[in-house]
Amino acid sequence: METIVEKSLEEQFEEKIANEIRIEPKDWMPEQYRKTLVRQISQHAHSEIVGMLPEGNWITRAPSLKRKAILLSKVQDEAGHGLYLYSAAETLGTSRDQMINDLHSGKAKYSSIFNYPTLSWADIGAIGWLVDGAAIMNQVPLCRTSYGPYARAMVRVCKEESFHQRQGFEIMMSLCNGAPAQKQMAQEAFNRWWWPTLMMFGPKDEESPNTEQSMRWKIKRFTNDELRQRFVDMMVPQAEFLGLTVPDKDLKWNEAKNGYDFGDVDWEEFWNVVKGNGPCNKDRINARVKAHEEGAWVREAALAHAQKRAQREAADQAK
Repeated sequence: METIVEKSLEEQFEEKIANEIRIEPKDWMPEQYRKTLVRQISQHAHSEIVGMLPEGNWITRAPSLKRKAILLSKVQDEAGHGLYLYSAAETLGTSRDQMINDLHSGKAKYSSIFNYPTLSWADIGAIGWLVDGAAIMNQVPLCRTSYGPYARAMVRVCKEESFHQRQGFEIMMSLCNGAPAQKQMAQEAFNRWWWPTLMMFGPKDEESPNTEQSMRWKIKRFTNDELRQRFVDMMVPQAEFLGLTVPDKDLKWNEAKNGYDFGDVDWEEFWNVVKGNGPCNKDRINARVKAHEEGAWVREAALAHAQKRAQREAADQAK
């Protein structure tokens, strides 16, 4: 049975949510709110870290020194995003080690989009344009999420993702304005990434177990289907500007809703990838586990250095 104190705390929490007052780490919060945030923020962090792999694969094969430097910078940004987000999740009482272990064991999920291969340089453009465009659509509302550390982390992340999206669009524009073979390469990459990008927004609203509660707690501001619709409406004119054909025979403008009707996502493929059976699921996790194990000496050295520095500072203060 709820105590009077617990009820009062929950009422205060709900009042803050209703009045758009952010919840901070030391505030009381329902256990389910905390668990929902740990799941979402850690999944977001994992996606940033795993998302480095398909693009990192092209750093040494970028077509020019300029492209190489830009891509390297972008991959470094993604690492930084992961660190911001792991830090935000840690304010909820979980640990970095626990989150990493959950990722490596398969318990924790990350965005399904990163389980597809990057087959050509045009895929790097498509990822920047489409995938980072979808990330922006998802993440800008998170700057107003109800949990303070998550919202503040997202402000910087969104600024950098905006640059990433423009970088991807510029690659696609260069290819589309190049030789016929280059434009064909851009179209093929667009065909590969369009539908997996639509899957990034998650399952249909009626099949999403977390959306309703996350909306009530203002962790999310829009539903999966609302964000997916906004993304299609934003991207179709951009594809037309590039001279690319959206790979959807059912795509058409709907005057009544002032937006595009589009075909059904292959939900069987989506759930298959989520369950770990996508083209690159095993490769991605194996790569992360290998990097973590081979980087153990770096973490140990950093910890030893920090301990020695703390001991020196303590000794100096004792003099």
